[in-house]
Amino acid sequence: MSDTASLPRTEPTPPSPLRWLILGLLFSISVVTYIDRVNISVTARQMMPALGLTDQEMGWVFSAFVVGYAFFQIPGGWLSDRWGVRVVLTIALIWWSCFTAWTAVAATSFLAAPLGIVGALALIRFLLGVGEAAALPTFNRAVTDWLPRHERGLGIGIAIGGIGVGAAITPPITAWIMVNYGWQTAFYLSSGLGLGLAVIWWLLAADRPTTHPKRTPSVDTIATAPTPMPQTSIPWGQLRRTSTVWWLMLSYGCLGYVAYVYMSWFYLYLVNERGFTVLRGGLFAAAPFLAILLSCPLGGWITDRLASSHGVTRGRRIIGMTGMGLAALSIAVGALVESPYLAIVCLSLGAGWLYFTIGAYWSSISDLSPSHAGSLSGLMNMGANLGGAVSPTLTPWIAQQWGWPASLGVAAFMALLGGCMWLRINPEERLTRDSAEN
Repeated sequence: MSDTASLPRTEPTPPSPLRWLILGLLFSISVVTYIDRVNISVTARQMMPALGLTDQEMGWVFSAFVVGYAFFQIPGGWLSDRWGVRVVLTIALIWWSCFTAWTAVAATSFLAAPLGIVGALALIRFLLGVGEAAALPTFNRAVTDWLPRHERGLGIGIAIGGIGVGAAITPPITAWIMVNYGWQTAFYLSSGLGLGLAVIWWLLAADRPTTHPKRTPSVDTIATAPTPMPQTSIPWGQLRRTSTVWWLMLSYGCLGYVAYVYMSWFYLYLVNERGFTVLRGGLFAAAPFLAILLSCPLGGWITDRLASSHGVTRGRRIIGMTGMGLAALSIAVGALVESPYLAIVCLSLGAGWLYFTIGAYWSSISDLSPSHAGSLSGLMNMGANLGGAVSPTLTPWIAQQWGWPASLGVAAFMALLGGCMWLRINPEERLTRDSAEN
């Protein structure tokens, strides 16, 4: 297939209530995943003095989550390929919700005696990350199975766009809960939310349109050629020879580094560096994530349109390079301006442009190998979180040595580097087995 080949043209199909149901549920789960990972960056304001933790020790706790999240991406994606999205997401939601609640009592749990408070917190957050690792690869497995190829950028943009809501509402709400009811309460409430959503997902979801009890074939049948059934074995030999897989992983690793600056340190940056109060900092810390809420589905929709008109590779590449490049510029400006409010605007735009590329990244995985969408999504997202594992610890260290402008400048450079890597990404470099099946 040539670089300019477009996505297959299909007759328009009526909007499917079941497809929107699945996307709505994925969006809601995405919200919860980011509530459970971002709330600790806000509660850290009270946790650190209460538990006697330094910035560097808190960075290790932040990074422990990311390490567990990173190294269990591939197993999580593989399980969704093998067992289906319904059971995998249900188990994952229950798992990480339990460890979210455990975070509140880590210092007094049986783990604190042998491991110390930092070790206990780090282990609990690591195991929370293990559970959440299944989420995004399973999302892409679901989008690949439920949506036609020419809608997958928008679909994954909507599903992952829930992080904008979760991460936007978490700082102000968590700050309010923390001030009025104590930091532990924030973890208990978010845990209960996750457990409730696990029940809803189990009752309403299905692995594929053809297995849903309320399917309506005239509406829900995908208009394009059917997605190949997921394969249970990962073709490592083919992956080693498919350079696009590794360039996607490296580029997404750069995105992950920057993303975790926002998730781990943006709130504390506003309070400690820019001088905002605890509550006002919580309010303004929502700004980057509101930008993500808008940009994530928008970027997915645009990459689908560009792929249809300019070819899959060019359509994905335009979005990847543009978004990452503008993210780098916005972050660099935000790091240097003196006005704290202008800094918030620029840094929020940086987050928005960063996540404008999400649809291009994840739909490229489905383009490469529909039958291994879960496993390959896990591989790519592992790259993001290996980059993210470095970020929470390295960010405060650079800021301590050379100041926050230098620390944010490194984030801007990582975004630019990730954008340049799109020059080597070719989503039409299909895996051999998928090429034979399609």
